[in-house]
Amino acid sequence: MSLETRIYRKENNLKFGRLIKASFKDLIGSHFLAKQLAVRDIRSQYRQSYLGIIWAFITPLMTALVWVFLNNTGTVQLTDTGAPYPVFAFTGTLIWSIITESIHTPLTATKGAKGILSKINFPKEALILSGFYKLLFNSAIKVALLVFFVFAFGVGFHWYLLLFPLVLLVAILFGMTLGLFITPFGMLYNDVGKIISVGLGFLMYITPVVYAIPKAGFMKTIMELNPLTTLVVTSRNVVLGHPPAYLFNFLMILVVSFLLFFIALVFYRMSIPILVERNG
Repeated sequence: MSLETRIYRKENNLKFGRLIKASFKDLIGSHFLAKQLAVRDIRSQYRQSYLGIIWAFITPLMTALVWVFLNNTGTVQLTDTGAPYPVFAFTGTLIWSIITESIHTPLTATKGAKGILSKINFPKEALILSGFYKLLFNSAIKVALLVFFVFAFGVGFHWYLLLFPLVLLVAILFGMTLGLFITPFGMLYNDVGKIISVGLGFLMYITPVVYAIPKAGFMKTIMELNPLTTLVVTSRNVVLGHPPAYLFNFLMILVVSFLLFFIALVFYRMSIPILVERNG
């Protein structure tokens, strides 16, 4: 097999269109490597674990159960959600866990491969694609449990439910785009990952994850300005059979995330080799 010859010229490397094309080509071309990395990581993730694959959905499930308990006992007074509260809470915590995991995925995947980044020359986009495959695997397990909730609490099947995979993919795209921008800084400073975790913990309480948006007041304004609100509410609406309440905002998030994803991918492609060389 003939080896590929690459000629690097300064004027070519700085052209944004060429960089996008190269990044997209390597992203698609690294499918096999990404699949192997994902399978390896998934197996190691659940190896020597008694609960095994249950850990994939135990966090959103436990969070939802805590809020269901608080609501049923009257410890926390929540406004009427217009739906069975267990389904309402679990849908919110599920989509929130997927968004937060997608934000962390690029940084986690890159840090996990730090040992081979400086030793093996391979498309760095394979790490992003590998993280995406792992995210889909973990999300599929959570969605299977959500389907159980939908039928167990009387919501049942409806046509809006078929839109949920699309909404889920948009949420993942949004999170991974944000994560790609964060990753180079997270590779430089470990504090970045901790700040993101703390920040997302705070954002959860100004996002209608486990309670409905207030009908009026300052918090209503804050929540409606929060783009994560659109993703959470749209996901919950299609699960419960309601028409999307923020359809325009959702489409804007889709378009902006799609465009920014390629910019973030180029940023990742340019910065990671420099960081590996600096840290090596």
